[in-house]
Amino acid sequence: MATRATPPLLKRLNERSVLEAIRGGAPISRAEIARRTGISKPTVSLALRTLHAHGLVRETAPDPSRPHYGALFFEPVPEAALVLAVDIGTRFMRAALGDLGGNVLSRRDVPFTGHDLGSTIATVASLCAELVDEEERALLDGAVVGVPGVVHPVDGSVSLASNALGIEGARLADRLADALELAVQLENDINLAALGEQWRGVARGVDDFLFLSIGTGMGAGLVLRGELHRGRNGAAGELDYAFVGVGPDADPCAAAVSVLAQELAATHGGVTSLLPPFEPRPIFAAARAGDPLARAIVAEEARRIALHVLPVAAVADVDLVVLGGGIGANGDLLLEPIRTHLAGALPYPPRVEVSALGEAAVLTGALATGVRAARENVFSPG
Repeated sequence: MATRATPPLLKRLNERSVLEAIRGGAPISRAEIARRTGISKPTVSLALRTLHAHGLVRETAPDPSRPHYGALFFEPVPEAALVLAVDIGTRFMRAALGDLGGNVLSRRDVPFTGHDLGSTIATVASLCAELVDEEERALLDGAVVGVPGVVHPVDGSVSLASNALGIEGARLADRLADALELAVQLENDINLAALGEQWRGVARGVDDFLFLSIGTGMGAGLVLRGELHRGRNGAAGELDYAFVGVGPDADPCAAAVSVLAQELAATHGGVTSLLPPFEPRPIFAAARAGDPLARAIVAEEARRIALHVLPVAAVADVDLVVLGGGIGANGDLLLEPIRTHLAGALPYPPRVEVSALGEAAVLTGALATGVRAARENVFSPG
């Protein structure tokens, strides 16, 4: 049965439309709001009165480059609500406080050395307490937390997580909500990185893309038709399992790169600057300096990364692949050979670019997710 368009419902819809017009066009006049929304000027005035009373919009100066004819102009109030964004990593934890405009008001990054659930929760709580003062606390809408694991879509439990965090099997969203005394949304960290790139990175305006993070581990976030694709169990993007049984010669992660370097060094007859334990950072630095062994390692690494892109590109026909993580950030060495591998194997190869956000990608995605929810939650019609 269709919902009747009652006067309170129409009022709510009008106020929401006016608020979205202001968010998208500020500074904006009453006449321009009416033109964009198709709502009459008197009705726009009533909506503005309610939104102003709730502290969601305010008067502001006009754009000096445009004629204004003495009209009043309006803008949204970004500090009407605040959100917390948290990135739980195995070596670092990062947190940021943002407003409804997506502005980062403060941020903290701390090393993390705990190895159990209690330490993980306590560190997150301490980090968030440092960011939020008493006045800001009253404005908090919620927290969005990124974790290196699969978040079950029903009960919020975490699986396939790093053992170093002690969160495997835990209903972490509930535990964090209790510790923070705040509504908490839990999400896979690489999924959030993908949303960060979609919001403020190289994937802006792209409906279908893959974010592939390669570092000490590997993860992927898949966006299709403009929306994050989580899958039935929340496990979409676990590309490691696409190569079960293939063997270690397909693994692009840091530990496998070190093993590869050892194997190639054992048969390498030329001069090289590389020495055990063959960490990725010096390998890429040596490759930039022209070291032949390092260049051979990087060439194989590019092939392995391309192998992980190929099945997704072939099935989902994505437009873009964004590389992130400590290894994926080496675009000057990896982009062209990866593009060459994809072009040789696919009829419609995707573009390949390096993340524009770097280590801030997860926090940016968490902030984007929190802002979207807060903008809905903060809207309270009269």
